Amino acid sequence: MFWPMLAIALGFLGIAVLGTLAIRVFVEAQRLGHQVTRTTERINRAADDLERAAERLAATGKTLP
Repeated sequence: MFWPMLAIALGFLGIAVLGTLAIRVFVEAQRLGHQVTRTTERINRAADDLERAAERLAATGKTLP
C-alpha cells in the first residue's frame, strides 16, 4: 500500500511543479509582450520625430554636407 500512495503523491507533486512553472512562463510572456508594446511605441515616436525633422530640413532647401 505504501508504493501506490508514494506514486500518487509524487505524481501530484510533479503536476504541481509543472503548474507552477507554467504560471511563471505565462507571467514572463505577458511581461515580454508589454515590453514589446512599449518599445514599438517608442520606435514609432522616434520615426515620427525623424520624419518631421526631415520635412523641416527639406522645406529649408538645405542639403547635408
